[in-house]
Amino acid sequence: MSRIAVLGAGAWGTAIALTLHRRGGHQVTLWSHSADEAQKIHDAGENVLFLPGFPLPADLQVTAEMARVTEADVLVSVIPSEFLRPTLARLRTHLRNGQFIVSATKGVEDRTFLRMTQVISEVLEPAGLLLSIGALSGPSFAIEVAQGQPTAVTVAFSDPQIASLIQKDFSSETWRLYTSTDVIGVELGGALKNVIAIAAGIAAGVGLGYNSAAGLMTRGIAEITRLAVACGGRRETLAGLSGVGDLVLTCTGSLSRNRTVGEALGHGRKLPEILESLGGKVAEGVRTTRAALGLARRYGIEMPITEQMELILDESKDPREAIRDLMLRPGKDEH
Repeated sequence: MSRIAVLGAGAWGTAIALTLHRRGGHQVTLWSHSADEAQKIHDAGENVLFLPGFPLPADLQVTAEMARVTEADVLVSVIPSEFLRPTLARLRTHLRNGQFIVSATKGVEDRTFLRMTQVISEVLEPAGLLLSIGALSGPSFAIEVAQGQPTAVTVAFSDPQIASLIQKDFSSETWRLYTSTDVIGVELGGALKNVIAIAAGIAAGVGLGYNSAAGLMTRGIAEITRLAVACGGRRETLAGLSGVGDLVLTCTGSLSRNRTVGEALGHGRKLPEILESLGGKVAEGVRTTRAALGLARRYGIEMPITEQMELILDESKDPREAIRDLMLRPGKDEH
């Protein structure tokens, strides 16, 4: 039996905790940064704010106690990117050598342009901890995972034996894990597709059709792949679950928060109002857009769709003008 602590009691964290508990053979704890939030979830018997309608089993513990983090063999980090660094700084004295950390946050840190596993390493290094850190990503809406709908994702560690260990520990009849050693590609695919999903939402919001959506997704994965490869990822990873798979889901699914933000922008609403309407839920693509361009400039990579998203998000550029500018760029060879 593994003792697993899921760090982050949002929709995705709650869905992962439910899935791992449903699998059986584990002692699962859902850890919240807030004692009040943990108590509310415990008292209600479900996560009313982020994942309502899914009762939590009595033996799935919800807590804000640091001791639960110390006891865990495996930590699944689902903390939003903007809060990851300060949360880990609080937790690091409670971690111990030999624990496995699986990052399931799909984002890139603002200003530093670090992937989530890099942030985890940077925060924990001063504590001298010997931990194995990897990433989990793929096409996975939280509500469908919580419902027990068949879902396939990728888990990546630089050590293939550790990836296989997590695969064996997490896989079930509803959650299929594939392994990879390409942590960079898996993380960047999961993070950067959120930017393209905002663009796909904008295209839908202004009334564009299937031709536009297909072209946008295809060219979107092209620029994601260029950047991931420049950062040390592998091209074939971006053709898999954490690349094309997650991109298609997030660009086309109505459950996507990033696509929802884009649609609202396409309808003419302002970004602050849209983000406020999410009720505390996070659309990682908004922050990731800036970080992605920071990385792209560092490596000299062209990302025209992402550039236009930054102009829309940060400078309130008219979406129709952005689409026009993309279409009128000088002609290129496809590859």
